[in-house]
Amino acid sequence: MTERLCLETLPRLDTAHRPAVEPGALSCGIVHLGIGAFHRAHQAVYTEAAAAATGSSDWGICGVSQRSPGVLNTLAPQDFLYSVLEREKDESRLRVVGSLREVLFAGADPDLVIARLAAPTTRIVSLTVTEKGYHADLATGRLRVDEEVRADLGARVPRTAVGQLVRGLQRRRAEDAGPLTIIPCDNVSANGRTAETVVRDFCRLLPEESTDGLEEWISENVAFPSTMVDRIVPATSEEAVHEVQRRLGLRDEAALVTETFTQWVVEDRFRGARPAWEQVGVTFTHDVTPYELMKLRLVNASNSALAYLGLLAQLPHISDAVDVPEFAAYADALVRREMAPTIDAPPGTDVDAFCAGVVRRFGNPWLRHRTRQVAMDGTQKIPQRLLRPMAESRAAGREPVLAALAVAAWMAYVGSAASGGYEWSLEDPLADELIRVTGSAGSSAQRLVTGLLGMQRVFPDDVAQDEWFRATLTDMVADLGRFGPHAVVDAVLG
Repeated sequence: MTERLCLETLPRLDTAHRPAVEPGALSCGIVHLGIGAFHRAHQAVYTEAAAAATGSSDWGICGVSQRSPGVLNTLAPQDFLYSVLEREKDESRLRVVGSLREVLFAGADPDLVIARLAAPTTRIVSLTVTEKGYHADLATGRLRVDEEVRADLGARVPRTAVGQLVRGLQRRRAEDAGPLTIIPCDNVSANGRTAETVVRDFCRLLPEESTDGLEEWISENVAFPSTMVDRIVPATSEEAVHEVQRRLGLRDEAALVTETFTQWVVEDRFRGARPAWEQVGVTFTHDVTPYELMKLRLVNASNSALAYLGLLAQLPHISDAVDVPEFAAYADALVRREMAPTIDAPPGTDVDAFCAGVVRRFGNPWLRHRTRQVAMDGTQKIPQRLLRPMAESRAAGREPVLAALAVAAWMAYVGSAASGGYEWSLEDPLADELIRVTGSAGSSAQRLVTGLLGMQRVFPDDVAQDEWFRATLTDMVADLGRFGPHAVVDAVLG
């Protein structure tokens, strides 16, 4: 059997494939909550490059797996080393990343997670916990006090990211461990402000005797910069693992495949030290909003639209959907005609070129990004990606038919998934409510649309009460069921 990638076997690699830093020399200055594939192919890569550029050994990463020991079990035998294969057309680059130096599973070591957050050597805490991981009501940005948050407010060692952050800050303050910067890296509008809001809301719900003065300490010692992150990092296929093994000559069970495109924009608002990310391509700005809206409305909105149409057409991957000419034309028209007019692009941005690049990126045949993966947690995604720009378009007197089709495709998918139309169950934090609504609707498109529009945690009043929107969605959901997604997309484009 081929030997496995680890520190012992690392010297056997070609120099071009080795980490840009000496992994064993790094100390952990960053704790990352949500150590999934995206962080390892994005922020961890930037962090290693910054350490190499400056010769700093202070910015190793301690990753925390929130939900499963799987990442820990895979990476520990490899001394937390893994490879990133960037591919697009005939271009490819493979390198082992060494910036990740520890992985904890929060379910097994919750106290150790809090200790790492409170350690004086920790200067930065970053997060990729997905939209639902903030436990925020995305309509208001305030903390959603659900069952998990209530449990964290009680006696248990916290399992939610917000609970971990607050308990870590409490201990950090008590031990005078110094300032901290908390950097969210998820597709949440104003994610820094959202993280700060849910942290403060959590503090206010704790007994006063345990938090006296904590909010004031946070104001003086903790920063929550907003960010925009962009890179497609799908789940790794067996084919990709074999390709990496062939090129490395070592077995890497944690290999990642991604595109060559990558972008990270960070609000320049820190407490204390940070890596020299600006030296390796990270954009620092005083206002992330233009970058954020461009990503959410041009990239994420079209990605979600392709996912739901693709699932209705029984296509397993986003690239399969782009291979359908009418779907590719629809996604291109969606971003150009309806989404681009709702953004103020960052200075110097060629919006037309950016729009052209969106569908091209989704069509990358090496990125086997599953439609099911993109479709999950729709109630947390479509408000930012589709509903808010649609409301702005309606207020400006426009009829965003293409965006309405994306929402209708989501509704049709929810109706099918909730009734067992797929081999997997509906994956969404509001799944119980969705199943209840769709069950009451039966086969009626009108009842389905009316029921889903009545979910106030998803649909804002100005959208839910818009008669044009309601009628358009009802017709589209009915047509998707009657004629299928190909015919409906053709009709809308025609």
